[in-house]
Amino acid sequence: MTFDDALRSFRDRFNLPELKPLDLKLPIDRLRQQFLKIDYSSEPDAPELAEIRPLIIPGAAGPIKARLYVPLGAGVPPGPGILFFHGGGFVLGDLDSHDMLCRRLAEGSRCRVIAVDYRLAPEHRFPSAHDDALAAWAWIQEKAGAVAGIDPARMAVAGDSAGGNLAAYLCQEMVRARGPKPAFQLLLYPLLQFADIRTKKMSPQESGFFISASLFEFFKGHYLADPACSMDRRMSPLFSPIEDLRGLPPAHIIVCGWDPLHDEGLAYAAKLRSLGVHASEREYSTMVHGFLNLTHISSTARLAARDAGVVTGKALGAL
Repeated sequence: MTFDDALRSFRDRFNLPELKPLDLKLPIDRLRQQFLKIDYSSEPDAPELAEIRPLIIPGAAGPIKARLYVPLGAGVPPGPGILFFHGGGFVLGDLDSHDMLCRRLAEGSRCRVIAVDYRLAPEHRFPSAHDDALAAWAWIQEKAGAVAGIDPARMAVAGDSAGGNLAAYLCQEMVRARGPKPAFQLLLYPLLQFADIRTKKMSPQESGFFISASLFEFFKGHYLADPACSMDRRMSPLFSPIEDLRGLPPAHIIVCGWDPLHDEGLAYAAKLRSLGVHASEREYSTMVHGFLNLTHISSTARLAARDAGVVTGKALGAL
């Protein structure tokens, strides 16, 4: 099966129109406008929430935007919560691109969700996004109870793709710094290493629909001023030393069959389990990287987003 055949098969399965990959020759602002601008108004089961509220929180270099999602079943505050980092290769994505995913995580988990609009490259290169993730976590520890009704001791971190990288890094950094650790980590087809991109042979399914080797290189070149930083443990938490992994919070990792990040997600789960960290995994063998943003066309994506929330809610004692 060629890549074109694989792409056509996926498109036909969901009765999609002709879909084209991102045009990497466009200016960054145009790419951001093009990235995941989806109309979710037609979703038949979009969850109704008690509150959605904009926030401004301290970033590492100044204020950044955030958004609070409060589900109907959240209960009396302070309660458990989820700190969410969106994907997009550290270059694309924002609060709106992952709005519906956050709504469904909140509804499924019965936990308050705070999504963070961390700084993006190339305007802000490595380690800007990672520094903002740490700043958001520090704010959670100090202010989340009063501002968002969240108990910081019952706080999970979550993220998809590059956001999964930030969530995994944050957990490891708290182990290294002996700081307050998240109670749980939800990693959605996470980007766990930025070192080996072009060398491995990929099948048509693995070679990407929403992601590809060329897109990896694009993201890497924009976020990393120095290519040698690809092996930095902040960028490649999969390769962190054992002492950074022991004592990590429990994890749930979602991987997709049509995704070049498939193997590293499973490898990370196995590595954590070998060190005594509870790590569960869920594979969606016929889904593509980024499928949780396809809730407007896929009932599987809608159920998967809610199920990920349920797993997290149970881990935090909300369900």
